[in-house]
Amino acid sequence: MTILVTGGGGYIGSHMVHALADAGEAVVVIDDLSTGFRSALPKSVPVFVGDVGSETLVEEIIKTHAVTEIIHFAASIVVPDSVRDPLGYYRNNTMNARALLAVAVKTGIRHFIFSSTAAVYGNPERVPVAETDPIRPMSPYGNSKLMSEIMLKDAAAAHKLNYVILRYFNVAGADPRLRTGQATVGATHLIKVAVETALGLRPQIEVFGTDYDTPDGTCIRDYIHVNDLVRAHFDALSHLRSGGASDTFNCGYGHGYSVLDVLGAVKRASGRDFAVRLSARRPGDPASIVADARRIRAQLNWTPQFDNLDTIVAHALAWERNLAEVRANSASAQR
Repeated sequence: MTILVTGGGGYIGSHMVHALADAGEAVVVIDDLSTGFRSALPKSVPVFVGDVGSETLVEEIIKTHAVTEIIHFAASIVVPDSVRDPLGYYRNNTMNARALLAVAVKTGIRHFIFSSTAAVYGNPERVPVAETDPIRPMSPYGNSKLMSEIMLKDAAAAHKLNYVILRYFNVAGADPRLRTGQATVGATHLIKVAVETALGLRPQIEVFGTDYDTPDGTCIRDYIHVNDLVRAHFDALSHLRSGGASDTFNCGYGHGYSVLDVLGAVKRASGRDFAVRLSARRPGDPASIVADARRIRAQLNWTPQFDNLDTIVAHALAWERNLAEVRANSASAQR
């Protein structure tokens, strides 16, 4: 069985590819490298640079490499950007997912794992939020992912395709071996931005909204270590390979931290203070969103290993220091 990983050069995708390669799985990657990096991947893994929405290219890859399973990461993921450019998000997330599913059905793909998001819940009525709770996206990003979920479920009902949908909460941290991490220039992930600020790579960090109905007025999120998220994908693969039914699972720890909690953790880990600017709310940001993760623990026997904010921040900080050193050495070599 060969696994096609779309968006494999990106932050989460590259961690998945390394883990698959470590496990001896046959894997092939397609990525347009608009935000991902070939250097983040093992040299042994075939990488095709192209658009996942290109049905001809994807079909050729599937047939050439005897692909039987797909893990679909490729997507645009920044909520405020989706508000500014909704049609771009529907093209890249929804239309490309439709094209990928068409090829999956045509070529007889057996298993499909889809990277979805907690953004489909919008501002939930209760926290923690469960998979069966109302779906009310607040942004084009959340809508684009929900549309893709619906297409996947409908395609699976009509064809011999089994799937797992994983709804990510806030992914953070990095590979403890420093092989890959969040390297996108201008990334908006809170822990990434805070760590960059602590290292002097940004002059300040902006906190969007201090008047939410939360203990300290800032947004609360469920932060999950990227390696634990990768483990969830392995557990989902095992579930499907053993004949498990198609299903949807939250990927989070079941408890949250506020923006100010995270900034405090970064200051502790780095030993540095840094400038914090308090700003107005951003469109599309719910006050609090935390996973009810009982289903994935019970049905997939998912057991996280890095459920600790200080650990997540420490790994992100180590990665960022390593990345800064690599970039500095590269710039020096070019002079």
